Amino acid sequence: MNKTYFFISDIHLGLQKKEVEVKKEKILVDFLKYAQMNCDELFIVGDLFDYWFEYKRVYQKGYYRTLTALKDLSEAGIKIHYFIGNHDFLHRDFFETEFGAKMYYSPVSVELNGKKFFIGHGDGLVENDTGYNILKWVMRNRLFQWLYSLIHPDWGIGLASRTSKSSRDYTEKKEYGEVDGLFEFAKKKIDEGFDYVIFGHLHKRILEDYKSGNYINLGSWLNKPCYGSFTEQNYEIVNLNDHN
Repeated sequence: MNKTYFFISDIHLGLQKKEVEVKKEKILVDFLKYAQMNCDELFIVGDLFDYWFEYKRVYQKGYYRTLTALKDLSEAGIKIHYFIGNHDFLHRDFFETEFGAKMYYSPVSVELNGKKFFIGHGDGLVENDTGYNILKWVMRNRLFQWLYSLIHPDWGIGLASRTSKSSRDYTEKKEYGEVDGLFEFAKKKIDEGFDYVIFGHLHKRILEDYKSGNYINLGSWLNKPCYGSFTEQNYEIVNLNDHN
């Protein structure tokens, strides 16, 4: 039986000015309500928030409408997959216990409607990104995270916000050359037999054919909110500004 799968990435809730964030969250909540009625599984391919640091008994305030919409989605029986992005500093068990989300800390291969998918946020996969990989190792280190969790949440979340902005500036200013390193990585996966390779991270909406496969980058929600949809044997990117 064929299912319908939706994909989103790089929403970065909390990044922009308040008036922009209000509009962006409304689009997101409306999309999640639409997904509740029109898909079987949702893949969040990283960086739903511009930063997320989850203490044992505290998580950052705001965006309760998004969290409620995710709860409603889960209770409607929609399976949620969440890929840890480079702005997801620390997830504990909130998304798992509250939404039943399946959490991924690295890319995975999965079969959807008989097609082979390779899905990941995309950070750290480019060959000349050694500096970021070192930073990623530090940020994902359990000892470092435990020590960081000892900081008062008001300070810790504030520092996480500033660190998030530094990480985004690094990604945006990093010179990767004329070749899209993620596309080159995707080509290797397609040569291995994958039909679709899906990433985020670059903030560039891309849908490229390569041999018998497809490389997809989901772009970001900073300018043109969109989602990927795979149903039957058809993949498309839908612009949410034109979505009814």
